[in-house]
Amino acid sequence: MDTPDDRRDAVPSAFQEHLGTVADFYARHNEDLTPAQRLIEKLSLFLGSPAYVVGNLVFVVLWIVWNLAAPALGFDQWDEPPFFWLQGMIGLNAFVISTTVLIRQNRMSTLASHHSHLDLQVNLLAEEKNSKIIRMLEELRRDLPNVHNKVDPEAEELSTPTDTEAVLSIIEASAEQFNCERK
Repeated sequence: MDTPDDRRDAVPSAFQEHLGTVADFYARHNEDLTPAQRLIEKLSLFLGSPAYVVGNLVFVVLWIVWNLAAPALGFDQWDEPPFFWLQGMIGLNAFVISTTVLIRQNRMSTLASHHSHLDLQVNLLAEEKNSKIIRMLEELRRDLPNVHNKVDPEAEELSTPTDTEAVLSIIEASAEQFNCERK
């Protein structure tokens, strides 16, 4: 069986450096959390667990069974049908769950926005590098005496860096076609 160190040795060192950078990014993001946010994170993980759902269902069923069977067993009935107190607890539970989920989703949305921005920056840099490589290869092809100098319109077009402003304006103009909202 492979250990984590064996698998790590199978990955190029450049990948390991990038992995370290990503891990540092998440660590910095987690350091910025307030104690309240940390509590919300833990709470939302618990509230989203299958055990919590099962626990809620068991509680509700036991509540209903007890309140229906209590008079026949000679005990006091806490909550008569239609179970006003149970409905209140379920409503409060729903409020806590939805608020907790919204708070966590807001944080995850901010993190996703950072990822998106990073992806865009890396993609733009990669596109720039690819254009430069194509230009260099075309220069090299033209300068080598053994290689026939032929015009390659596709290579010529790809060697030109993309005008990101033009692409963004086309996307904005076509927002309705892409089912995007304009803000």
